[in-house]
Amino acid sequence: MILIKNGRIIDPVSMTDTTADVLIDGSLIVQVGQGLSAPDAEPIDAAGLVVAPGLMDAHVHFRDPGFTYKEDICTGAAAAARGGFTTVVCMANTSPVVDNLDTLSYIQRKGETTGIHVLQAAAVSKGLKGRELTDMEALADAGAAGFTDDGIPLMDEKLLTEAMDTARSLGLPISLHEEDPLFIASPGVHRGAVSRQIGYGGADRTAEDVMVARDCILALHTGASVCIQHISSKNSVELVRAAKKMGADIHAEATPHHFTLTDEAVLKYGTMARMNPPVRTEDDRLAIIEGLKDGTIDMIVTDHAPHSAEEKARPLSAAPSGIIGLETSLGLGLLSLVEPGHLTLLELMACMSKNPAEFYRMIPWGIQRDAPADLVIFGEKERWTVENFVSKASNSPFTGWNLPGKVHYTICAGKIVYEG
Repeated sequence: MILIKNGRIIDPVSMTDTTADVLIDGSLIVQVGQGLSAPDAEPIDAAGLVVAPGLMDAHVHFRDPGFTYKEDICTGAAAAARGGFTTVVCMANTSPVVDNLDTLSYIQRKGETTGIHVLQAAAVSKGLKGRELTDMEALADAGAAGFTDDGIPLMDEKLLTEAMDTARSLGLPISLHEEDPLFIASPGVHRGAVSRQIGYGGADRTAEDVMVARDCILALHTGASVCIQHISSKNSVELVRAAKKMGADIHAEATPHHFTLTDEAVLKYGTMARMNPPVRTEDDRLAIIEGLKDGTIDMIVTDHAPHSAEEKARPLSAAPSGIIGLETSLGLGLLSLVEPGHLTLLELMACMSKNPAEFYRMIPWGIQRDAPADLVIFGEKERWTVENFVSKASNSPFTGWNLPGKVHYTICAGKIVYEG
């Protein structure tokens, strides 16, 4: 048993913001209230701390199988726990690709050993080649959380329409990486003043915009539940907003780097600020924040993308895109969204727990009796320095930053999986 005393309960499911105790027995919350006592329980003094539902990251890359020198399921899960996450959804671009039952089963079995909930999305197309659909029904029956070819855009509209129809019939979501190669001279950096300054071709926001426009209409046409992944363009935010008004079951993700940084970061951090899609201008950053404020963007994800130090040490044109994010996501959400007054803490927690769970067809229980004991306990204003990552990788532009939101405990299924 665990008794959490005097915490500030922030529950986006019940829209609760109050001070209370939480009693955990086994894997469940058994009581929430004032003045609880349980002599046999392990006590946690949460006075002055926030107690919230465990965070959910609906977009991570754990590189396992195939690239475990970058990250593996166990180290990725440990990084998630340190960041306050109790549930993650892994992308399918492993080696082999998660387009078959054996690879899906391997990840599921290994995920069960980590202490957190590791879900796996299956590929839309075989080998991520965009030419032939996977056996989506078999993968769904085996427990795939949804479908995505993340990392590679699906260019064949006929294939994508069929995939959306199938996903809808299976009652599962489909998530899309939106970058048309036609409008990308060089990936990872926004095409604009900074790319011209450094003599790098860059990726125009049109690469995202044309794909988002197409897929918003296809979502409306098919009725599929569709997520625009890691949205980066101000125009794309407006397109998603319009599609929602038209009645499409359309959703969007925003990453902390896209609502915190601009392309100026490339000048300071070099390859650590190279990612697909790239961080763009201040106008784009502010549009993403507006999208979060009005619900156009309903999920905050990390796109946790580990790479080795050797890989990131290559020249900008040769280095891989992506940064790690699980250990800094909560702090950056507080820094960039809550402290400036863009979102309340309840709204941030909804974007980081309740909304991703609903998109992936899970029931967000919140903090109540008989709910799963998946919780994060953190100091909202307590500062900490980004250093000494638990992840195998350290490719982050935020190293050395001083962030709010120090995580003290992550509890998953009633067990403390991180204490710091």
